[in-house]
Amino acid sequence: MRFADAPAVEREIVIGAPPSAVWPLVTDFAVLARHSDEFQGGEWLDPTVAPVPGAQFHGRNRNGERSWEVTCTVTAWLPDRTFGWSVMDPDDPAATWCFTLAPDGAGTHLRYRATMGPGPSGLTEAIDAHPHAEERIVERRLAAWTANMEATLAGIRTLAESGSGPG
Repeated sequence: MRFADAPAVEREIVIGAPPSAVWPLVTDFAVLARHSDEFQGGEWLDPTVAPVPGAQFHGRNRNGERSWEVTCTVTAWLPDRTFGWSVMDPDDPAATWCFTLAPDGAGTHLRYRATMGPGPSGLTEAIDAHPHAEERIVERRLAAWTANMEATLAGIRTLAESGSGPG
């Protein structure tokens, strides 16, 4: 798969807790960071404003020896239903991410999706430096995203089903 194909990863899980119990977990940066090897945390740029589409947060990431920070823009915010954001330039994002919650009996069907590009990122820098290895670079990145997404979903399920709140 090539970067221009807008590669994506989507993982989902059913959680034995209602969306109202899952929502505070998927919107808490400390919870997300606790379960990811890469995402290290985030802060709202203007914590006095309720998160809505257009609100921004600052995210910190680490992958091996490399660390970086990004500004993200909320693209979807519907409490108990959807939290989506674009990374870096909202008009030409490096990536887009989204949690979608849906009632599933007494529980929640939680979906987590991420799409690469179309904008530039550290990944595109690696591809530019090694164009012959583009497919391998993209596949490796998708595998890292998948592992972190699965760990994050499992952590959210454990917290929600145990009745533990964020933080």
